[in-house]
Amino acid sequence: MSQLKKVSAILFDLHGTLVYKRNTKEFEEVSDYLFCRGFEVSPQQFGAASSFVSLIDYPKYGYRTLRAYLVRVFQRLRLKVDDETLNHVIQLEMQNPYILYPDAVEAVKRAKTYGFKIAVVTTIAHFRFDATIRPIRNYFDLIMTGYEAGVDKSHPKMYLKVLEILRCKASDAIMIGDEMLLDFLLPKRLGINAVLLDREGGKRELPADTVVSNLNQAVDFALAHFTYEHP
Repeated sequence: MSQLKKVSAILFDLHGTLVYKRNTKEFEEVSDYLFCRGFEVSPQQFGAASSFVSLIDYPKYGYRTLRAYLVRVFQRLRLKVDDETLNHVIQLEMQNPYILYPDAVEAVKRAKTYGFKIAVVTTIAHFRFDATIRPIRNYFDLIMTGYEAGVDKSHPKMYLKVLEILRCKASDAIMIGDEMLLDFLLPKRLGINAVLLDREGGKRELPADTVVSNLNQAVDFALAHFTYEHP
């Protein structure tokens, strides 16, 4: 770039960017258990009901506990499960918590040290990740979930609300995330600078302006290509 742009905020995606889950077969395990209990729910059915609650119900009602969230999932499946079954499904999900990526702590700390306002932008409910991000929680100026935004992350309103709260123009923010549509193309359409995170190397051929392999590279890119405003 011949002229550096001024940037005051860095926005981080959550799942696949700051945190991940070790077990990717959670829905299959829940389905197997439900079949054993006499509830014929396939992995795709449970996944679809969970997605419906995450994308549509949570932004409206803001469930504060996993129990309340799963009760709604079973309501969407039109199932009335007994307490023993519900409690076991809760345990299965709790055994697969989110885990911080090794580079998340350093990258977030560096972003804050350089004076950026920093935020998390995610549809995911607070109770699913609050404990996981505790080591970096105090560095964030804002954590925006589907409930605070009133919409899921594919809706432009979520990004616009983040910018409003941070008192930041779109051109003064950078989004870092791992999904081409939600973390790169949508922010770019809104005028937000974007960095696509590709930890596994499978997205290098996608039409992204900037692709990095870890969060520190993303912060380095922000520092190299943009100036920043001190608070």
